[in-house]
Amino acid sequence: MFTGIIEEVGALERLAGGEIAIRAEKVLEDVALGDSIAVNGICLTVTHFDAAHFTADVMPETVRRTSLAELKRGSRVNLERALTLRSRLGGHIVSGHIDGVGTIAAMQEEGNAILLTVRASADVLRYVVEKGSVALDGISLTVACVSAADFTVSLIPHTREITNLREKRMGSRLNIETDILGKYVEKLFPGARTRGDSDAPRSAGKITMDFLRQQGF
Repeated sequence: MFTGIIEEVGALERLAGGEIAIRAEKVLEDVALGDSIAVNGICLTVTHFDAAHFTADVMPETVRRTSLAELKRGSRVNLERALTLRSRLGGHIVSGHIDGVGTIAAMQEEGNAILLTVRASADVLRYVVEKGSVALDGISLTVACVSAADFTVSLIPHTREITNLREKRMGSRLNIETDILGKYVEKLFPGARTRGDSDAPRSAGKITMDFLRQQGF
């Protein structure tokens, strides 16, 4: 589990043979084998490390679901160590499991901020709500507005400066993780479809509108 608060920006050394190698500093300070580190929002398990690098195994499913395959040697990647019980939850609950990949459709200056609009699939957008949370390449951000085809977040200068977003341009692709709470709520309601399958049987959830009214909602 992560918070979406990026600790440092590392660099890709190698991605081949089902293994990724990342050059880093801060996230290696207390690293141990088996630790989880989010790389551009993707939860990966450390399989080897030294003073300047760590490696992790990468499954084909992970490559299919994310923008990893587009990275090249030297590509800058956002890094965050897993949350501990003593950590501050400065962002939101981020699992490191990517829902899909979006494309930057617009970047517009607004005062000291940048409005970043990301085009995404309907399967992703159904879980994106105005003023809700979303993680882009592992960065915890607040949704400013949502349309049928995209959503917009507002970036403060600090966020751009300490993450790989300063290198992103129109057409750049970002890993998207939506707020996990919405997925569980949908799953519990009767009539919720299995994610990604519009023809799947509808689940028999236990929370109903009558139940919510009875509880004072």
